[in-house]
Amino acid sequence: MLVSRRPRTFTARLDSRTESTFLARHLLRAYLSALPTGDRYSDVAELLLGELFANAVQHSDAPADRLIEVRFALISDRLRLEVHDAGSGRPTLRSVDLDDERGRGLLLVNELAERWGCCPRAGGIGKFVWALIAPSFSLATA
Repeated sequence: MLVSRRPRTFTARLDSRTESTFLARHLLRAYLSALPTGDRYSDVAELLLGELFANAVQHSDAPADRLIEVRFALISDRLRLEVHDAGSGRPTLRSVDLDDERGRGLLLVNELAERWGCCPRAGGIGKFVWALIAPSFSLATA
């Protein structure tokens, strides 16, 4: 019997529109529902994917017709999320005031992801932001 040790990766390209954030989260839910332990990642993963995707839409200097790519992979027991865009800017953590209505997305990523980062895309156009998510444990599964 052939057994693969490589992670199954899901990839999709979506329109660079705020409305596509919902679709990205929906695709992630479908991906996680097919995994035996997918529910241990879903809450944090959906929140962080939504933040990363929204940042790619709002802050990218790429032309509006460029697609945003999402990738999901379970590697060992960590969920890896990636959001690829053609923009040149890199995300940075910044401080926000209590009354600011925006600007907390990367703070959430920084607090809830085990690790995260930003890398240039192959070919030199754009970047991807990635986050590793550890499984959460509930009393029902412990």
